[in-house]
Amino acid sequence: MLRFVKRQFLKRRLDYGRLTWEQRALPDFIVIGLQKSGTSSLFFYLAQHPQLVGSCIKEVHFFDGGIKPGIDNFAKGEAWYRAHFPLRKDLSATQKTFEASPFYLFNPLAPSRIANLLPNVKIIALLRNPVDRAISQYFQEKRRKREPLEITEALEQEETRLKQVIERGDYNSATFIYHSYKSRGLYKQQIERYFKYFPRQQLLLIKSEDLFKDTNNILRQVFEFIGVASDFAIDNLTARNVAKTRSPVSSEVSAYLKSYFLPHNQALYELVGRDFGW
Repeated sequence: MLRFVKRQFLKRRLDYGRLTWEQRALPDFIVIGLQKSGTSSLFFYLAQHPQLVGSCIKEVHFFDGGIKPGIDNFAKGEAWYRAHFPLRKDLSATQKTFEASPFYLFNPLAPSRIANLLPNVKIIALLRNPVDRAISQYFQEKRRKREPLEITEALEQEETRLKQVIERGDYNSATFIYHSYKSRGLYKQQIERYFKYFPRQQLLLIKSEDLFKDTNNILRQVFEFIGVASDFAIDNLTARNVAKTRSPVSSEVSAYLKSYFLPHNQALYELVGRDFGW
């Protein structure tokens, strides 16, 4: 019953938002990823800052077209996107608005789309050890019954599964969204796509592990980057959307993933001039 009431409230909120879309703000910054890397926690922390106003739902999924196979949010247009943000008249001169859609980093179409609508937007990416991230995603898909294969087979067959959908540019397909365990950890090529459209000073890269180990310091860096009071103390630092305990994986799976990601991690370090220690 409560979920139904919330859905109805959100539907009315978005209906009104579409009617008033021209009066609504566009985001000052976007958290573009990454799935299973702490975006829910970061959004929750940022929303507690009095100068920051989040979108009415955390993950708008506009520039990536959405994560529901067969439904293209981007085709709904700017009015639909703006409907998720506050009215400009309700924002003070120092307030900024934002959203966090963790598929933006991985979807190849997102960077150019963001640049066309928001050329001056600031961008934040959370990057997690790709070995841990891939394993976490696999068990999420397994829990949701979207992955019939065992982990070794799923990892080994990933390139074959994705080949045709990538060739077609079908980035809204279930296979691309649900079975891209290793591919989502190829950070160098994903960050490079954003560097093609945005100057490096508009991007802030955060190591996910640092967000949870040194939360206050990381938040200060984020506040400074987006231009709000950096000395504001967030009261509730409880992590959000923490995955349930996953099954253990064999040492062979971990070794396979570490070996797979090693050259890709080195390429990332060279691109951004920073060693993440993975």
